[in-house]
Parts: sequence; structure tokens; C-alpha cells
Amino acid sequence: MSLLTIAYLAAALLVALYGGNALLLSALYLRRRRQCPKQPSEPGVWPSVTVQLPIYNELYVTRRLIDAVARLDYPRDRLQVQVLDDSTDETTRLASACVNRLRARGLNIEIIHRSDRTGYKAGALARGLERAQADLVAIFDADFLPGPDFLKRSVPYLVAEPRLGFVQARWGYLNYDYSALTRAQAIALDGHFVVEHLGRNRNGLLMNFNGTAGIWRRQAIVDAGGWQSDTLTEDVDLSFRAQLAGWQALYLPDLEAPAELPPQMAAFKRQQARWATGAAQCLVKLAGPLLRGTLDAGRAGDGGGGKAGRLPWAARLEGLLHLRVWIAHPMSLLLLCLTPPMLLRETPLTLNLTIFWLMALGPILANALSQRHLYPDWRRRFLAMPVLALLGTGLALSNTVAIARGLIGGDRAFYRTPKFRVDRRGQRWAGRRYALPFQWLTLGELLLAVYSLGTVAVALSKGNWFSVPFLLLYVCAYGYLGLSGLGDLRFGRRARPKLRRREVTAD
Repeated sequence: MSLLTIAYLAAALLVALYGGNALLLSALYLRRRRQCPKQPSEPGVWPSVTVQLPIYNELYVTRRLIDAVARLDYPRDRLQVQVLDDSTDETTRLASACVNRLRARGLNIEIIHRSDRTGYKAGALARGLERAQADLVAIFDADFLPGPDFLKRSVPYLVAEPRLGFVQARWGYLNYDYSALTRAQAIALDGHFVVEHLGRNRNGLLMNFNGTAGIWRRQAIVDAGGWQSDTLTEDVDLSFRAQLAGWQALYLPDLEAPAELPPQMAAFKRQQARWATGAAQCLVKLAGPLLRGTLDAGRAGDGGGGKAGRLPWAARLEGLLHLRVWIAHPMSLLLLCLTPPMLLRETPLTLNLTIFWLMALGPILANALSQRHLYPDWRRRFLAMPVLALLGTGLALSNTVAIARGLIGGDRAFYRTPKFRVDRRGQRWAGRRYALPFQWLTLGELLLAVYSLGTVAVALSKGNWFSVPFLLLYVCAYGYLGLSGLGDLRFGRRARPKLRRREVTAD
């Protein structure tokens, strides 16, 4: 067997491992999908809660977020709100006006503004924690809208179980029906929040915190070593460290917090690139502790609630698989690059492609199960599945470059996902502040579409019909992302609108 064949088979197996894990999680979800934690009774005395709102240049959604938090149905003498503002534009003035207005109405709210972004979001959360007055800390990103009952539905679980380190709610979508792009994103996120989270959490495996729409026990953060900014996914990093330190996690699928999905392709790709890089960085950082099943000596505290001990092997193995999921993107790109020489040498591809296609059923099944679980009109939502398949394949180049920058170049810059307050059809993000300009990586995606098309021609000339559907997926995926990226050429000169007076005054 040649080195080329070995490399191709290894790449196919690594891609297949992603699909195989999705099949496993689907089976675990089906096994425990009806097993729900018992709803605890309301505590006699509600504990104090600090709500942290990390924002950075969010002039379109800041007021909406702060007003939503002000409507939380929770005892006012037990609630503290921190607006953690790292902004460098008018967002700071807007946030200050909102804070002053609500403080005058009796809400315990403050704005903590940093003149630099040291540590990015992790640094802002750590700074806020130093001034937090409560033992429980809820976190909401700028584009989220927690319902008034969010705290009263989640806090009792933390009160009832002293070893519970954090509670995660399910994300909802304010702009699901905005475009084919947002509908496809929603399906992918539903697969994560329904099948993956339920499959992991209900079967005693490690689950991640999603950075927002959740509540932490302060002692769990401290025991795990605090917020750290050496990865781009500080949320995944902290949640894994907390569970390695003996703290438990809880996922509440019936508690939803809606948010805005990125309506711009470039914004979506930036978000996915950050998540991919962060997961790869967490894999490098946490592989050792996961293999050992515990944090390094001296890092895991007891804190009176955590119960540090070695994790079961199944939890450790799934944790490693969880963090390496994004490696499927570089392997997918490698598969494409190696296919033409394999075809020209007339090397049999049947085994490799059979493995690939069988394992591709994993994400399809997981996403289908999530739609069936959540929505009465789940059949209609399946119409977005082809777009999701194109996104999942076409992101390989962007995510591969991002992972390489993060691991090889040591890139730790946190590029946020821009929000535009686009929550219904007809609203425009184009030309608005924060819209991303044309990305030159788009040309690489278009070249890969052409390369894939040429590979189809090679396959046909060699009579290898079995590989043609596989290759056509690459053609369509890179073509779709590349053509979508070309649309950003029109918005290279981003508009910088002035805020209307009513948006910056405490009316």
C-alpha cells in the first residue's frame, strides 16, 4: 500500500470518526431523551444572582439586551447586573444611558468599561467576577433575549444540587426565517443543543458551556482556575476544567433563550472559524487532563461543593472526540486534494468513499432528530438540509486556515461575530456598521470549486462513477460559499450611521 493510499485512507477515517460520533450521540439521545431532571421546588429564600452582559461595539442590540435583563422576574434585592463593556464606539454612550435610566428606577446595575481588551471576553468576565456580589453568575451575550422567567426556572436547580457547577439553556432564534443561511444554521445548532447536549448530559458525559444563556456557580469557576484567555473558546475550556475538577453540569432543553443568527455569510464564517480554532486549542490544552481524567494537582479545588475525582473512561474518550470534531474540516480538504492523484493512479476508492458516505449519515440523523424533537412543522424545516450540507462541506478551507493560525501561528485574537438586529425578513444588514468586507479567502473557495469540477472530469474519464456524487458535493459547496462571498464586494465600504438621539438617551 502506497503512502498516498495510506494518507487518503487515514483522512477518510478521521472524517468518518466525526460522523460515527454523531451516530453514537444520536443513539445516546434516543436512549435517554425522555429522562428529564425533576423540577425542584422554589427555594424559601432566593439566592443572589449577578447577571453579566459582555459587549463590544454592539450599538444595534445593546439596549434591547439591557432592557430584556431589566424585565427579569427576580427579587430586586437579590439581583445585580453588570454591563461589561469593552467598546470603542458609541456603544459605551448608549450602554451608559441605559444603565443610568434603569439605576434611577431602582435596579442594581453598573457598567464596567475597560480601556483595552486584554483577555477579550474571558478578561471582561474575569474583571466582572472580581466585583460580583453573588455566588451565582448568569451570562448573556449581546444578541440574546432572556425571558422574564429565565432565572426562576434555572436557579432552583443550583440551589437543590450543591455539586452543580453550571446550567445551560437551549438557544432559540430571533431570525430563523430570514434566509436559507439562517435556516441552515438553526438546524445545525438544534442538532448540537438537542441531540449532542442531551446525549452527553443525560448519559454522564462531558458537555460544554456555550458561553451564554446559562448560570455558573462562582465557586466552580474558581475551582476550575477561573476564566482563561489562552483559547478562543473560553466557555468550552472553563466548562471542561470545571467538570474535571468534580463539578456537575446540567442542560435544560425546555428553557430557551432566543438570539440572532449571523445573516451575512462572512459573519457566519468568522463565527465558525473562531469556534473551530478554539476547539482545536482546547484539545491541545486539555488532552492531558482528559487522558488522566482529572485536572493537574493543585488546580482542582473542593470548595465545599465540587468533588474532584477521576472521570470515567467513557467521559474522557467522548470529551476528546468532542474537542477533535473540527479536525474533520482539514481532513475533508485533504481528501479532496488527494483524490485526483488517486484517480490518476487508478487506486480503488470504493472502501474509502463507502466509509465516508456511511458516516455522513451521522450528522444527518442527529439534525433530523432535533427537528422532530422540537417542531410540529419539522418536515418543512428539512428543506434547509441541503444548504446545511453545503455549509458543512464548504467551511473546510476557512476553518482549516483558522485552525492553522491558532495552533501554528499562535493567533489568540478574538474576532467577534457582528450583530445587526436583523430579526425578520426584509430588514437589511448590508451597508450597516460592522458588516464585514470582502474576504480574500473567497477566491480560494472558488478555486476549490473549479478544482473539484476538474476532479469530476478525471473521475468520469477513469470510469469511477462511484466518486462523482462525493465530488459534486465539493463543487456545489465551495461554489455556494464562494459566490456568497462575492456578494460582499458590494459592501467593502461599510456605512457608519449616526445613532438617533432616542437611541442614546435614557427616555
